Amino acid sequence: MRFEYEITRHSADTFNKVVFFCSKSGQCGIDEVSKDQTRILTEILNNRGSEGWALVQISFGKDGVMAFWKRKIKDKEK
Repeated sequence: MRFEYEITRHSADTFNKVVFFCSKSGQCGIDEVSKDQTRILTEILNNRGSEGWALVQISFGKDGVMAFWKRKIKDKEK
């Protein structure tokens, strides 16, 4: 089985209500996420999923979100 990968970036403007923080002990979490923001993220996940992409990882930062995707490459018929 073979896979292809893609990385997408989504600006902080898209997720202006998401607050990602790490405590002094190194515990990280998301706080104050509105329903509108979870809807936007759900739409991104569903749109990519309908194209066959599976989310591998997502990273939140001050400039936005970076998502890592993979999907199977269809083997050519012999």
